[in-house]
Parts: sequence; C-alpha cells; structure tokens
Amino acid sequence: MKTIMVVDDEKDIRETLRLLLEKNGYKVITAENGEDCIKKLKSVKPDLILLDIMMPGLTTKEILDGIESDKSNRNVKIMFVTVVRLAEAEKDDILKRKNIVGYIEKPFDIDNLLKKIKEVLGDQNRSR
Repeated sequence: MKTIMVVDDEKDIRETLRLLLEKNGYKVITAENGEDCIKKLKSVKPDLILLDIMMPGLTTKEILDGIESDKSNRNVKIMFVTVVRLAEAEKDDILKRKNIVGYIEKPFDIDNLLKKIKEVLGDQNRSR
C-alpha cells in the first residue's frame, strides 16, 4: 500500500483529501504545516507528499530544504498543491528540484488529482 502525506494548513482540505485517498486504497498521513511535515518525516517515509505551497510559517523553500536535508527522504516524491496560478518561468524553476514531480491547482478536479497521483506512483491499475 502506497503512503501519501497531505500537508495543508486548512483542516477541511486535509480531511477531504485523507478520506478521498483512503477510499482509493492509500495510507494517508496528514501534517498541518511545514514544521509538522518535517517532524513527521523523521519517523514516516511516504511515497508522495502533497504539499500546499501557501501556508503560514516556513516558506516553500525552507520546507523543501528541511525535507531534502535528511538523506533518507531522497526518494520521497513531492507534488505541490496551490491556489496560485504559477507563471511558466516560476513553474519551470520550482519543478527543477529533484523530488518535485508536479503540481495541481486548487480547486482541483478529483479525477484529475487521482490520475496524477496514480501516474506519479505507478498505480495505473488502482481503481476508484
């Protein structure tokens, strides 16, 4: 069973994603901010992190640096979840980081989100 960490400061989004992903056969861990994410990664190694990039506290760069500073996280894939429309240049810059596998914009289409997750995790046979 693949494990996904959902990092979002909005409890409703964390819970909605948790329920949706569990219903689709994933183990889900939630974190309410960047600090919580980095702390939980010391004991849990998810296959994918869905990371909101607009949260109070640590900047996205600080969160990524914190994740990447632990070598045991080198295989963890990260997909950004954002309400912000990213400019092409900014998109290219963000997606250059080694573990970043893509992004999805809020509000997101559930089917599109699940499709992207399946592609990233290689779960083509997983059904809804």
